[in-house]
Amino acid sequence: MSILIDKHSKIIVQGLTGKEGLFHTEKMIHYGTKVVGGVTPGKGGKKYIGVPIFNTVEEAVQNTGGNVSVVFVPSSFVSDAILESIYSDIHLIICITEGIPILDMIQIKHFIKRTKSNLIGPNCPGIISPEKSKAGIMPNSVFSKKGSIGIVSRSGTLTYEAAYQIMKMGYGISTAIGIGGDPILGMNIIEIMKLFIKDDETNCIVMIGEIGGKLEIEAVEWMNKLKHKKPIIAFIAGKTAPKGKIMGHAGAIIKNEIETAQNKIDIIKKNGAYVVDSPENIGIFVDQLLS
Repeated sequence: MSILIDKHSKIIVQGLTGKEGLFHTEKMIHYGTKVVGGVTPGKGGKKYIGVPIFNTVEEAVQNTGGNVSVVFVPSSFVSDAILESIYSDIHLIICITEGIPILDMIQIKHFIKRTKSNLIGPNCPGIISPEKSKAGIMPNSVFSKKGSIGIVSRSGTLTYEAAYQIMKMGYGISTAIGIGGDPILGMNIIEIMKLFIKDDETNCIVMIGEIGGKLEIEAVEWMNKLKHKKPIIAFIAGKTAPKGKIMGHAGAIIKNEIETAQNKIDIIKKNGAYVVDSPENIGIFVDQLLS
């Protein structure tokens, strides 16, 4: 199995006709993803790279049966784009766009709780299940082999590095999800781990974290309370980051001592998870754990 998406997922791309949307839609199609429609107001009725374009998400859903939306809309319009997908009963919304105002995300987070929609992101690389489907911008070449290792990550590039190191050791990925690094996110690490726990084909979970926030801490504490667990291999980026300084992501800022990389590492270890000191050791540790 895979979580959230599979070979039957029907993808709609909001902002497909833009430069980034068009580029990554092509990559998704080449990966084997079922991209059934695009949405760009005013361009309905046209086709881009063989994909029909609609003026609204509602029209796209009615005509294609799309159930997953990937959002490449500019940040000033993203809030409306996400809400449009929610109102159209899209099951899974992946927001790639960065720079979304925090107030907009607070409002979306509050609203989406009352619906059946799930949101990944914003400011994220998306989700991929090798040999099945890709919804986002993850590089096709890295995720070439399906397997039993699940990845949940706050960092895009480290997600790719983890997958590469895992595959280099002969293992494959069940599903990889980049949740993004912004302060206000859609699905969090615990919500993703709950799905991995239920997935019979995921035997081990790799968690890529970073300084700032308590998502990783909350996740390992939750996992440690379960009767039936799955092993977690973690890497926490940002050991040398100075306190109070934003490093890369808007969410990667140390506010309290518990949010430093070292304190997160200590707490993760105390809760029974494994920690590697470098991304290049992830594949090696997976091999030691599962062989």
